[in-house]
Amino acid sequence: MEGVTDSGLATLPASDRPDVADRLRTALLGASFTADGLLELLGAPAYAALARSETVPALRATRGDTPLETLVRLFLLQQPVPHARVADTLPVDGLLESGWLVRAGSGEVAATVDVRPYGGPEGEDWFIVSDLGCAVGGAGGIGQRHEGVVLGVGGASTTLAGITVRTPVSAALDLGTGSGIQALHAAQHATRVTATDLNPRALHITALTLALSGAQAADLREGSLFEPVKEGESYDLIVSNPPFVISPGARLTYRDGGMSGDDLCRSLVQQAGERLAEGGFAQFLANWQHVAGEDWQDRVRSWVPRGCDAWIVQREVQDVNQYAELWLRDSGDHRGDVAEYQARYDAWLDEFEARKVKGVGFGWITLRRTDAADPVITVEEWPHSIEQPLGETIRAHFDRLDYLRAHDDADLLEGHFRLAVEVVQEQVGLPGAEDPEHVVLRQHRGMRRATKVDTVGAGFAGVCDGSLSAGRILDAIAQLMGEDPVLLRDRTPAQIRLLVEQGFLEPAG
Repeated sequence: MEGVTDSGLATLPASDRPDVADRLRTALLGASFTADGLLELLGAPAYAALARSETVPALRATRGDTPLETLVRLFLLQQPVPHARVADTLPVDGLLESGWLVRAGSGEVAATVDVRPYGGPEGEDWFIVSDLGCAVGGAGGIGQRHEGVVLGVGGASTTLAGITVRTPVSAALDLGTGSGIQALHAAQHATRVTATDLNPRALHITALTLALSGAQAADLREGSLFEPVKEGESYDLIVSNPPFVISPGARLTYRDGGMSGDDLCRSLVQQAGERLAEGGFAQFLANWQHVAGEDWQDRVRSWVPRGCDAWIVQREVQDVNQYAELWLRDSGDHRGDVAEYQARYDAWLDEFEARKVKGVGFGWITLRRTDAADPVITVEEWPHSIEQPLGETIRAHFDRLDYLRAHDDADLLEGHFRLAVEVVQEQVGLPGAEDPEHVVLRQHRGMRRATKVDTVGAGFAGVCDGSLSAGRILDAIAQLMGEDPVLLRDRTPAQIRLLVEQGFLEPAG
C-alpha cells in the first residue's frame, strides 16, 4: 500500500496479493468457515463464550481433525496446527510466502493475523482481519494491548454498522477505519469508499479485510480525523467509530484520541458539516462528559455544525469510577502489576476531578446536511431496547423532519396519515374501572418507543389508514365525544405533530 512504511507491517500478510486472498477466501468458504458454520460447529454456549474472551469451550469443541475444526484453531483460536493437516484445506505454500502463515515448531504452521467470519446484512460471508488475539472477546482479550494494535469486531463496531443509513451513494468516508468493517459495509452501497486512519497498520489490515471479503478496494489514506481529506472533497456518507475514550493521555491508539476530555468527538462532529454533500449523512459513536453545573444536552447540542439537522441519542451513562474500570480492563491493565493498575486508575480520577466530570455518556450522533433555514436538533436519552438494524428508522426520522418543517398546523389537518406497522395500544387503570388512567401507544419496531396519549389521540391514531384527512377524522371524533370541532382542531395538531415526529404516524402520500 503506497505511503505506508511502518516496520511493524512486516509481520502482516502482503496486501498486494489479491490472488492469494481469493484462493484463501475460496478455501475458507469451502470448509464452511463462516458465521453460520461456526455456530453450528461450536454450539451457542461456546460461541457466546468467545465474546467473553473465553476460548476453552471452543478449544474443546474443535479437538477433531475436520477442515473446519482445523481452521477455527488456526485462525480464530491462534493454535499452531500440523502443516500436513492444513495443506489438505488451504493453499499453504502461497499463504506462507505471502505472510498469512508462518512455520511454528516441528512440522506446524501458525496464523499471523486473526480472521473472523462475519455475516453481512444480506447474508454475505465476510471475513474481518485483525491483530492476533483481537478477533474474539472484549475487555482484556489479549492481556495488555500495545499502542498500535488493531482490534476486530466489537459491540461498538456492530452498533455503528447497524445504525448507518444504507442508501446508494456516490462517495463514502470511513474515518478511523480500524479493521475495516465500516468500509466493508459501505462498499456494498457506495460507488467510491475512502478509509482513513492514523495507524498505518490499520490501513494495511483494512486492505486485507476488503480483499478477503471479496469487496471493492478502498482509497486508503493515513492521517488523523479529516486531515487526509483533500480540499473540495465532499461525501454523501461519513461514518466513524473514533478513539473516543476520555482518558489521561493517549497511551493506546485504538481508543485514546490524544485530545483533552471529549474534544476529539466535538471536533469530529463540528468539522463534518463542511465535508458533507447536500442531503448527506454523518454518523458517529461518541462519548461526552457530564460536567457539574452543566446540562449534557446543551453540551452536545453545541457541537452540531451550521447547516445540519441532528439526532443525538444517549444510550448509557457511567459514573467516573465505572468508566475508568471499564477501559482499564479493556486494555488488560487489571492483569498486570497491581501498583501500576492503581496508579493509572488514580490518574484517571484526577483527570475527571480537575474537569468537574461526574459521569460519561455514550451514544450516537447523526447529522444530515440540509439547506433548510431552520435546522432541527433533537437530543434525547434512550437507554431502552431497540431493533437493529436501525438505519432505515434513522433515515425515516429525517424524512419526517422535512415533512413537519414544510407543513404548518393547517396543512397537517389537510394531510392523510397511516399508523406505523406494529404499533399497539395499551391501557392502564384500576381493575373494574370504567375508563383507563393512561393510554399508551407502543412501537414494536425500530426505536420501540412508547408515548402517552389522551382519548382523542388514541382514537385518532386508531383510525388512521390514509383514507381520511386528519381534519375529517377529528370532526368525527368531536361528534362522538360531543366536543366543539373547532376547538378540537385547534388543540390537536401539536399531538399529531409529536406522533409523526416519533414515528407512530406516517404521512400517507
